[in-house]
Amino acid sequence: MDNNNNQIDNGTLNGTRINKYIAASGFCSRREADKLIEEGKVYIDGQLADLGSRVIEGQDVTIDGKPLTMKDSHVYLALNKPLGITCTTDQRDVDNIVDFLNYPTRVFPIGRLDKNSSGLILLTDDGDIVNRLLRAENGHEKEYLVTVDKPYDDEFLKRMSDGLPILGQMTLPCTVKRTGNRSFKIILKQGLNRQIRRMCDYLGYKVVKLRRVRIMNIELGDLPVGHYRPLTNHEKKVLFDLLNYK
Repeated sequence: MDNNNNQIDNGTLNGTRINKYIAASGFCSRREADKLIEEGKVYIDGQLADLGSRVIEGQDVTIDGKPLTMKDSHVYLALNKPLGITCTTDQRDVDNIVDFLNYPTRVFPIGRLDKNSSGLILLTDDGDIVNRLLRAENGHEKEYLVTVDKPYDDEFLKRMSDGLPILGQMTLPCTVKRTGNRSFKIILKQGLNRQIRRMCDYLGYKVVKLRRVRIMNIELGDLPVGHYRPLTNHEKKVLFDLLNYK
């Protein structure tokens, strides 16, 4: 069967994978785009798209019946997330981060920070960089300040830094430094679910305060709780270089 411009390309023509195309538009991340495709909400030139579909120049993409438009430039924000805010775009959650931020254009969080944790979270409308950052979680540094419910000893620090068995695997070695008799700084290079809390639980300690202060080269600094700022051009350049992202 001959291909033509009215048919969806599933690899026989040049083009951009549909999930990457949607992410590049700023509509959502690639992961969220995959979900929309699987739910049958994405069409290319009026035909239902699947995960293998590609978009070529001149084709029309719709999501939930609405045309998808491409953005000329992207937004990159650093937010000091307060306690109680959920890192989700699901507006059925009354504490979702999108409604809290109330940014004038559509943005979404890169990764997550627990509802009962505070500190640095990045948000963007660039779905491609979300994919890059999430894939790079095992390798790039994230720094946290942690307070536990009781004093700890040097053995606690050693075991935390050497790695602990959680979620069916050993955590990677990490940097842990004492900042008080119940507080410490920890730098992770992986992003397991509730990793720091699970590690402390394993050793018999309960986290009472957890604040993220750095993601790679982006630092929280003195940004007030609940406030956000755009990344500087220098921060973006260093971040893009670290991710090999153009």
